[in-house]
Amino acid sequence: MREGSRDAGLDRAIHAAGGVGELARRLGISQPSVSAWKRVPADRVGAVAAATGLDRAALRPDLFVSTTAADEIDAARSAEYALLARLTLKAPDSALLRALGGLRGDATPLGLARIGLAQAAAATDAEAAGRDFFDVFIGVGRGEVLPYASFYRTGFLHERPLAEVRTALAALGIARAENVAEPEDHVGTLCEVMAGLCAGAIASDDAGQGFFEAHLEPWAVRVFADIEASSSAFYRAVGAYGRAFIEIESEAFDLPQ
Repeated sequence: MREGSRDAGLDRAIHAAGGVGELARRLGISQPSVSAWKRVPADRVGAVAAATGLDRAALRPDLFVSTTAADEIDAARSAEYALLARLTLKAPDSALLRALGGLRGDATPLGLARIGLAQAAAATDAEAAGRDFFDVFIGVGRGEVLPYASFYRTGFLHERPLAEVRTALAALGIARAENVAEPEDHVGTLCEVMAGLCAGAIASDDAGQGFFEAHLEPWAVRVFADIEASSSAFYRAVGAYGRAFIEIESEAFDLPQ
């Protein structure tokens, strides 16, 4: 029987254990102690979670974020970073353009940027996008945008920010592939690393926050804003999408943990 003053998290624990008495037995405390609870005490959440197999967030949602929800958020972040890496490191092929054309959005800044990217992808083809990629990122002599941390942070290529990125990658156990010509401080490479950190493919205790704050946050909004101002309608949409996402990441990491 549920008591009206007992919260849903405690009810879940009692049901999962098979009753108040059984929950008390598993916890090694008296039945009257559990019967007196109105909700799972904060100092007992870990023990109750272990005794019942329930997520801590299910027991005390006021104290804990669901690990499932957090995993889903990090998986979505990883997908966003992976797409930005793909779009800035290599010209899109027909399959990617078709996939981008199916993106859906909403009234949020990132949602509107997704809609713009879908429309731009639907209005181009792989050949035109390839020409645009060359003009924006490579060019004759140089492209319209030099998407490197060293350039944006010092005005020159191959400077201290590149060395700092290389040190950070070595600490993460990431080695430069022999067939890769781009310096490691390319915005696409850094987004690729963030995708791995968010997904857990690269070990991290902070979902990539430290790497982001050191190597992307100081300049990534500016590079995507410059891509947004490029001569290519498609890459203008890519720039708007990247800028909106990086701004959201910065705001999210600034929130109290």
